[in-house]
Amino acid sequence: MRVFNNISEIERDEKTVLTIGTFDGVHLGHQQIIKKVVEISKSESLRNLIITFYPHPRKIINPNSTISLLTTQDEQAEILNLLGIENHLKINFTRSFAEITSYQFIKEFIVERIGIKKIVIGHDHHFGKSREGNVDFLKSISAEFGFDVIEILPFEIDSKVVSSSVIRNELQNGNITSANKMLGRNYFFTGEVINGDGRGRTLGYPTANIKLDDEDKLLPMLGIYVVFIFIDGVRYNGLLSVGKRPTFYNDGSIVPEVFIYDFQSDIYGKKVKVEILEKIRGEEKFDSAEELIKQMDSDKENGIKIFNKLNQLNN
Repeated sequence: MRVFNNISEIERDEKTVLTIGTFDGVHLGHQQIIKKVVEISKSESLRNLIITFYPHPRKIINPNSTISLLTTQDEQAEILNLLGIENHLKINFTRSFAEITSYQFIKEFIVERIGIKKIVIGHDHHFGKSREGNVDFLKSISAEFGFDVIEILPFEIDSKVVSSSVIRNELQNGNITSANKMLGRNYFFTGEVINGDGRGRTLGYPTANIKLDDEDKLLPMLGIYVVFIFIDGVRYNGLLSVGKRPTFYNDGSIVPEVFIYDFQSDIYGKKVKVEILEKIRGEEKFDSAEELIKQMDSDKENGIKIFNKLNQLNN
């Protein structure tokens, strides 16, 4: 996949099928749009292109709001590439860009500078100043500029429309299984293993403390989770703790740390990927280190049971 950070890097080609959006999470709803773009590009010999925006537009339009990302730029690129996207334009979203009308955007950016034959768009996507552009707007100007509009209807799972905001809520409530179902994959994050306070090792449970690649990346609800952790491309079973370690700290920062089953190697400084499979329990404060160790022993056994169950399902 070719990635463009500036529109000037792209050659104009009218034989282009494209889509536009933030696509945070690249969930199953997004994938319906992307698959249609790829399908059309193959069947009609068109260049395929996806246009995304970074930072997330909400951070620029409303600086006081917080937005937790389901995918970082690198994670999103990895997924888009796997889905068959050949060209990816990342537009730097600024205050001045936010003032561009939807008509200006289509005419000056899409038609005149990129070229377009077809655009695939989600039913509820809005763009341009004050979010005035949508499917109906695109259909109203399509004849003027000579392109076709393909609308993708809502994608539902269990009678619930899949969206990035719904998935964020599921993760923040610890509903990992539901979030993974809507994503079409295990939710994951990446980061570098850094030095911690070493307390896990003294308790008999050494952990890899992980510094996230992007501070805006969303972590799930505080608690203990069964995970896969990938180190140098090799997958290991683990338990993830997302929490403030209230047994030892009154006001600690949130730290993601992974206990890796049957693992002894030094991995400080290595970049790892963590896929979250299932929640075991929420974060708890214990009266003593002994009580915490007892609970960790139980977590370890529960994790083994879950991994055994997953192995049975996959065999």
